[in-house]
Amino acid sequence: MPKLYPFLLAALLPLASQAQQTQIQYLSGTDKDHTVKWKFHCSTGRNSGKWTTIPVPSNWELQGFGKYNYGHAKDTARGKEVGQYRYEFKVPKNWDGKTVNLVFDGAMTDTEVRINGQPAGPMHQGSYYRFKYDITKLLKPGKTNLLEATVAKHSANESVNDAERRGDFWLFGGIFRPVFLEALPATHISRVAVDAKADGSLRADVYTQGSGADEVVGQLYTLDGQKAGAEFRAAVAGSATTRLQTSLNQARLWTPETPNLYRVAFTLRKGGQPVHVVDKRIGFRTMEVRERDGMYLNGVKIKFKGVNRHSFWPTSGRVTSKALSIQDVNLMRDMNMNAVRMAHYPPDDHFLAACDSLGLMVLDEIAGWHGNYDTPTGTKLTEEMVRKDENHPSIVVWVNGNEGGHNFDLDPVLDRMDLQQRPVIHAWQVFRGTDTQHYINYDYGNGTHLQGHNVVFPTEFLHGLYDGGHGAGLEDYWEQMWAHPRSAGGFLWDFSDAGVVRTDKGGILDTDGNHGADGILGPYREKEGSFFTIKEVWSPVFFERREITPAFDGTFRVQNRFHFTDLNQCKFTWKLVKLPGPGDPTPGPSPQERGARREKSLSAPPHARTHPSPGGEGLGVGSLTAPSIAPNGTYGTLKVALPADWQQHDVLYLTANYPDGREIYTWSWPIARPSAVAQRLIRLEGPTAAKLTETDSLYNVSANGVELSFSRRSGLLRSVRNAKGVIPLTNGPVLAEGETAFEGLSQRQDGPNVVIEAKFGKQSRYQSLQWTVYPSGWVRLTAKYFPKDYDFALAGLSFSYPEKDVRGAQWRGDGPYRVWKDRLKGTNLGVWTKGYNDTSTGEMNGTRGPEYPEFKGYYSNFYWLTLQTTGQPFTVICDQEDVYLRLFTPRFSATPYNTAPAFPSGQLSFMHGITPIGTKSQKAENMGPMGKTNMYYDYGKDPSYAKEMTLYFDFSGQQAQEKSVGQR
Repeated sequence: MPKLYPFLLAALLPLASQAQQTQIQYLSGTDKDHTVKWKFHCSTGRNSGKWTTIPVPSNWELQGFGKYNYGHAKDTARGKEVGQYRYEFKVPKNWDGKTVNLVFDGAMTDTEVRINGQPAGPMHQGSYYRFKYDITKLLKPGKTNLLEATVAKHSANESVNDAERRGDFWLFGGIFRPVFLEALPATHISRVAVDAKADGSLRADVYTQGSGADEVVGQLYTLDGQKAGAEFRAAVAGSATTRLQTSLNQARLWTPETPNLYRVAFTLRKGGQPVHVVDKRIGFRTMEVRERDGMYLNGVKIKFKGVNRHSFWPTSGRVTSKALSIQDVNLMRDMNMNAVRMAHYPPDDHFLAACDSLGLMVLDEIAGWHGNYDTPTGTKLTEEMVRKDENHPSIVVWVNGNEGGHNFDLDPVLDRMDLQQRPVIHAWQVFRGTDTQHYINYDYGNGTHLQGHNVVFPTEFLHGLYDGGHGAGLEDYWEQMWAHPRSAGGFLWDFSDAGVVRTDKGGILDTDGNHGADGILGPYREKEGSFFTIKEVWSPVFFERREITPAFDGTFRVQNRFHFTDLNQCKFTWKLVKLPGPGDPTPGPSPQERGARREKSLSAPPHARTHPSPGGEGLGVGSLTAPSIAPNGTYGTLKVALPADWQQHDVLYLTANYPDGREIYTWSWPIARPSAVAQRLIRLEGPTAAKLTETDSLYNVSANGVELSFSRRSGLLRSVRNAKGVIPLTNGPVLAEGETAFEGLSQRQDGPNVVIEAKFGKQSRYQSLQWTVYPSGWVRLTAKYFPKDYDFALAGLSFSYPEKDVRGAQWRGDGPYRVWKDRLKGTNLGVWTKGYNDTSTGEMNGTRGPEYPEFKGYYSNFYWLTLQTTGQPFTVICDQEDVYLRLFTPRFSATPYNTAPAFPSGQLSFMHGITPIGTKSQKAENMGPMGKTNMYYDYGKDPSYAKEMTLYFDFSGQQAQEKSVGQR
């Protein structure tokens, strides 16, 4: 006999002890990890034309049946792919006399059901909605019953295909959510709608079926079972709906920062005796749109920090699980998000439950993507969505369709069905005082967007194709949104890459080219660099920019960007760190930071530290008490009690945690600047003076076993060799942009040092270039130059090095993720070690997801690099601030749209100016000030304004070591 599940916690409800509870008997499994085999026949495609078995719930493509379809594809087989299911089951004899409903939580797309050969009811059309049939009269209690379901992947109703099957996402077929029976007393509660307001008032509509009921009694409970307030009741009149009302003094309100929940039990009484009890988990809160003002939760103006999320997992398609829902909500919370939009259909109930309990505001959406349901079909599906989801406090807004897929006839249905009267919006439309335009440029202007009069929150912005968007551009957008009184924030597109396992192609992961590679996370939730940028930009603790100088007294000016939480409720800790030198062991990113590639990643703890460790030894640690700093933009100060020797350390880290212990963010501030660190590392003295020889084409310099050659014709480094062999660093320095106008090299002996200097013509962007070779074999390069123009794409110096010889890198600077000009946040200063990879962000690697962090790209706040190679390592040290390290050129997609910025020539660069990156739908220059080209005014080439780069090279093949105190 299948297990029966009572639909409430009876131990909490003394009144309900004599009442019957709704009993649940699953006919299928409950999620992607717990399935039940049903008999199955697929009409066309793989493994078709024969009866076999299939796990339920599932999407049949992932089980080896039918054909994979992406929504844009034109496929002549559409409409022909049909699955037939059969399953035998028994129900208890004592269900005789009960009302029994057969419930499908979701099936794609047209579903016809028969029980014991008889139709259970009319065909259901629409994939993402819970539908049910009363099969009481069709069942044989105590005997074997046969369920038959015919599921067509595409609908016979073209409006359903327009709304669901022609979208920009993967299309699947099959029974993809659980199927179960619910048994209720003949006289029972069929629906409960609760409206619990921020003022503590509660009203509920209780819908009943059957005859003879005389009263409904309600009781509120805390989640630990304590009664909250007194019983409240109402007589059942002739109508099938009974209105109950009560009020709870000092109700603990639901917000995303304080997701307080209650349970409310409703007991139906007949002849004075309880006959049926139903309970719901609720939260007290009020959501409203105030015209030309903003979105208000519990009377407080709020801004959405949100993301769009598909129900998706690579090995199971749209079939998910409670564990996956909890993981995804925790990942969003770890990015300091407070909201999520359902793209583009209602989600699993366990996802909404996770949002209720963990704290995310939800925009729940009727399916529609450029097309919409017809009114009869849409009305039925809208009613089904509301009945399933209406009591989740996390749902604060209903969305009627996406990007033109709006049926205006469904707005009154939402108004009529929703007791809470939540706001209704149309995604990418001006509607009821809201403007949700998608992919708006930074300043849309001309009487619209933030220059208009409506409350603005784009339900999609910064389309995160590959490594573009998401974090790139977000800081500019968010500072504008935060400051603008009519902005209510916005929602990024989207949460994770839609990489599906192709069982028809050897298990490769497929995003259908650039269609599904839009995630902040990889398909198995691997973290891209934008994950940490979003985490910092959307931190509710905002640090005003400041620099650490000898006069620093430990004081930081901070702003409270929470909506409901005083900063004195948060926890702050600090750490002073001495960073290791080249060659010392340092941590690479852990498997958790790189992102799990297997489903066992779902077991990760919800409050696991989400920022990679930057290495180093913590020599001073402590906590600090935050003063009362009120929410919604109030400024105050935090002060670190620094020890007397704090200036002897390299970095100050400060971590903020939510009241529940979850990390908000860890910030880093450099104490030791590059010039000081360089002086610790460089070695100038050697056993004998450096020596120079020359040929017609080369200057050759040797010192302490290191030999270098410089071309007299080009002025570039031609070769490097030490006692162990060749180090293939060549062809530099080359300007990233601008005319060189090289005229020649000169050489001179400067004591024990050899100096090589270049001469340039009047058109050259170079002011000077000098190589100095020291007796130790160390080499210094000093270059002064002007960028190409007042505004320019790139500025810096490049060298060539064969990528095939690289195994990895260790460097001191910001990491471990790369940066773009418009995505500088989300890193920490530290010493990082990273193995070589050729990851192209968002592109799948056969059966595996991408490997993060990527190796190739730009890294900010550069101090030093040791390049780890198949031959000999070498180290480069920079003694100036504001320099970027460039490691090779990332591999970009063949169709990158705006996400393949220009890179300088060569493979290793040291840059003063780097490029931004755009999104799938926007050029970087339209995404805010950070997306513009670099600008530099040189005052007519006044040498005092030239950009200067000083680099030290250690070609000895040994790792540079810091000097002891006595050597400094």
